[in-house]
Amino acid sequence: MAQESFMEAVEEGLKLSKRLYYGKDRSIAPPRPPPPMSKSPNTYLPTAVMLYAVVTDPAVVDNPDIPSYQPYVYGRCDPPALIPLHMSRVSLEIDSYLDDTVFVTVAGEWRVHCVMGSKTVDCRLAGSIHSVEIDIPRKSYYTQLVASEDKRDEENALGADDGLLLRPDIFLLTIPQVDGGTNVSIKISWSQKLLYHDGEFSLCIPFSFPEYVTPPSKKIPKRERIQLNVHPGSDSEVVCKIVSHPMKERKRQVDSLSFLYESDVLSWSSMDFSFSYSVPCSHISGSVLLQSPSVDDIDQRDIFCMHILPGSRRDKKVFPRKIVYVIDTSRSMQGKPLETTKRALCDALSELNPRDSFNIIGFNGDISPFSLSMKIASRETIEEVVQWFGTNFVEGEGTNISLALNKALEMLSDTRDALPMVIMITDGAVEDERRICNDVKSHLSNMKSICPRIHTFGIGLYCNHYFLRMLAMIGRGFYEAAYETDAIETRIQRLFSTASSTLLANMTFDALDELNDVEIYPTSVPDLSSEGPLIISGRYKGDFPEVVKVSGIVADMTRYEVDLKVNKAKGIPLERILALQQIIIYTSEAWFLESKQLQTKVENMSIQNGIVSEYTSMALFVTETLKKEADSEAKKKKSPSKGEAADKEPKPKKVKVLKNIGIGFGNVKATAENISPGFNEPKPPEAAEIIVKAASDCCTRMCGYCCCMCCIEICSKMSNQCAIVLTQACTALACFGCLECCSAICCSGND
Repeated sequence: MAQESFMEAVEEGLKLSKRLYYGKDRSIAPPRPPPPMSKSPNTYLPTAVMLYAVVTDPAVVDNPDIPSYQPYVYGRCDPPALIPLHMSRVSLEIDSYLDDTVFVTVAGEWRVHCVMGSKTVDCRLAGSIHSVEIDIPRKSYYTQLVASEDKRDEENALGADDGLLLRPDIFLLTIPQVDGGTNVSIKISWSQKLLYHDGEFSLCIPFSFPEYVTPPSKKIPKRERIQLNVHPGSDSEVVCKIVSHPMKERKRQVDSLSFLYESDVLSWSSMDFSFSYSVPCSHISGSVLLQSPSVDDIDQRDIFCMHILPGSRRDKKVFPRKIVYVIDTSRSMQGKPLETTKRALCDALSELNPRDSFNIIGFNGDISPFSLSMKIASRETIEEVVQWFGTNFVEGEGTNISLALNKALEMLSDTRDALPMVIMITDGAVEDERRICNDVKSHLSNMKSICPRIHTFGIGLYCNHYFLRMLAMIGRGFYEAAYETDAIETRIQRLFSTASSTLLANMTFDALDELNDVEIYPTSVPDLSSEGPLIISGRYKGDFPEVVKVSGIVADMTRYEVDLKVNKAKGIPLERILALQQIIIYTSEAWFLESKQLQTKVENMSIQNGIVSEYTSMALFVTETLKKEADSEAKKKKSPSKGEAADKEPKPKKVKVLKNIGIGFGNVKATAENISPGFNEPKPPEAAEIIVKAASDCCTRMCGYCCCMCCIEICSKMSNQCAIVLTQACTALACFGCLECCSAICCSGND
């Protein structure tokens, strides 16, 4: 519902922006919003970093340079309208490291083109955000992560939407009181992961801007800039495949590449930035990077990072598989989540080989297995599964993960000639999650044959994603999630493909035995899949060898070894890259062990590296630059005396601690009530609905105490003066009702 409310506010803002007058000499007419027939469901959601003017009083909407002198507009906008601001420049800088992590920085300038110069409005920023720097005349803002306990110091609230996640990838932040006609400079940073498929690495950055953010005049310069830096972390050659914008290669070295696109444009980019490349190597390869900790690092042990690539050969043998699919069929999964899961599962079964075997367990309060034993993945069996889906795979009450998981592990307990695995999909959280982790850990430690791999998939925001991560770490498996319904199918297919493409299992590293005080992340090393590289990092003391020997089991159950060359990390922020992986692992362990010490460790790492965590919140700080300039001018006129202190920078002031934007640790209550995955939160009642309900309740109570005869008797004994006062009160109430009606009509933006 938050998305719908946001889109309605933007639509109202675009209607209000029709009041703007650009003069007779404009070379381009003001852009129009898309006609109703061409609107997609997400037409007005931001497709890149956007800035909006928050308008509560429609009378302030005007061109700050050329007043239109239109008739005054009465009433207020409730909820406020959002007018997209014009953008005058934008730059995108991308740094890709180790074929895994991408750091993105977007810098741009927007103008409050729709508000009178004598008026001020709040501005709302929307986009993927980990850190923000904002410059406006007389003030500058920036965000910083603080400990969650600092929420007690909240002051000068900015609004209910601050810190709101419009979508898992869209964060809202309000900039208070910006003058009309002001230029707002913003710099935003975030990180994301590279994708890997069929031997190619790819990334996609939001960089598509709607037509209505383009200034209407050709005289206003519009400059677009994209810089891409690729640091593969190995000596292998990088071959560029696809690029969305006309990039020019600026630098090519063994350990880095640099590309640049820069141009003056008439309209902003209408497509996201995409780039893909490959590292030609037919066999398993990789490297090890070493780096000393920074002075400020809370852990002063040296850092190592093993980067292992699966190679590009498509004829590689993968393990024969025994897979048990454990699917949540509680009532909260009904509709699109369950239907999408069934469709993706049918596609995955069709990809299995005849030597593979499988089973399916549907679970809610009870379990419903497809078969009492494992079945060969033949065409006839898969057709039986499709029929079984229609009759037995139905929603029910409850979510008993423990029963289903234990049954799956029991089916795989005697596996010897294949790689056993459990793939669990759920949208709910349960109370006995820690006990489930302990039971699985105990079960796997007692197995003598190859232990089953446990892969997990979380749907929505109500399941405990850290429980699912912990299960996957215990079972040497992979974790994936879809926070929105539209992403379920692609994310599930990615997990199925990664889990089913194991190349090297039970990996060991000989060098780690020779080091002191070694800590490795993750503790249980997952298998190497042909669907992506593997990053193993950690801390150590001692002398790292020049070559690390990696060994493991391949598809024919023989040992395979590969040597990784050790190098010093040059120009790669290894500490920052690995911090994200470590924070996620530590958070999962802190939840599982209920460890305050690990929570504090996550908190410190989060603040030090600027990475959002469950135990930190984002705070907005402001610095008064006008005061700084005034003080410097005064000190130029009057030279400081000998005893005066040196110039001091103005201290930033905390404006607001925003809502925590972590995904949380699940919602057991919502799961017990079988509420559908938390993609759209329930819409709060409108103010008018609250007033009407309160008035109705009041009238109902009054009628309960009064009758018609009582009213007649009271009116007959009322004096003339009292009757006049009562009549005036009723007239005033009627006027308020008329004003409310006019406000609703005017604020809707209708001509």
